[in-house]
Amino acid sequence: MGFRIAGEAAYIGRMTSGARAAAIAAEKTESFEIIAGSPRRGLVILCDHASNTLPAGYGTLGLATAELERHIAWDIGAAAVTRYLSTALDAPAVMTRVSRLLIDVNRGEDDPTLIMRLSDGAIIPGNRHLDDTERSARIARWYRPYDEAIKRTVAKVAAAGRPPILLGMHSFTETWKGAPRPWHVGVLWERDRRIAMPLLEALRQEGDLVVGDNEPYPGQYEGDTLWRHATQAGLPFCSLEIRQDLIADEAGQTDWGGRLARILTAVLDAQMTTAT
Repeated sequence: MGFRIAGEAAYIGRMTSGARAAAIAAEKTESFEIIAGSPRRGLVILCDHASNTLPAGYGTLGLATAELERHIAWDIGAAAVTRYLSTALDAPAVMTRVSRLLIDVNRGEDDPTLIMRLSDGAIIPGNRHLDDTERSARIARWYRPYDEAIKRTVAKVAAAGRPPILLGMHSFTETWKGAPRPWHVGVLWERDRRIAMPLLEALRQEGDLVVGDNEPYPGQYEGDTLWRHATQAGLPFCSLEIRQDLIADEAGQTDWGGRLARILTAVLDAQMTTAT
């Protein structure tokens, strides 16, 4: 059973034929999608929780359909913003095509939360009695192909002559355990300040945003996607977390896509000037 990302079809439908062609995946499997882009920008965009789709044979993992529309299944709005940015910046993007409830690619393979049995109060019946055989099968079929797709994409950008910058795109709930989250957007980073600090400053200069510095989460966890592909390789990186109520519909996705494309263009151009 699959679910469409809000606003995505309408957004792609309004593109010119040339832009539409540029947005079509360069490579697509059951596990991942690579959106074509020029390596000259020096940027790779990653969307770990792009989809709430569950593959045939898994049904709904025993959940009510409404549960798959919640944040426990995906990062609401993040995929549409990623597509916008990839097209606007002409930068490659790698996105998942299965729900985080099947397997969470933003975890290390040995992480106990790789396949969740309980998420924000929801028991996941299809994961409750997971055995080692099924765990290994999901890693092989859904996790590692996405990981390898990132490696190939990063290598192509690196071959163009610039150290790739990795940008993770995520979204977060407007409340958590009854507490409101005031941030409109958060920049998540750890020790690497190269892209995070200029991006934080640019977002703050917008004047109408509450910007989180490593909010609503700490910057990085060992084993997560950016740890594997950026930290371990010494590449500059950060994650952007956008509050989900701001990008839950097409209007919000377009607004944030345009805003972030403008900001990132300025930040990346400044980085290129500094590097040269």
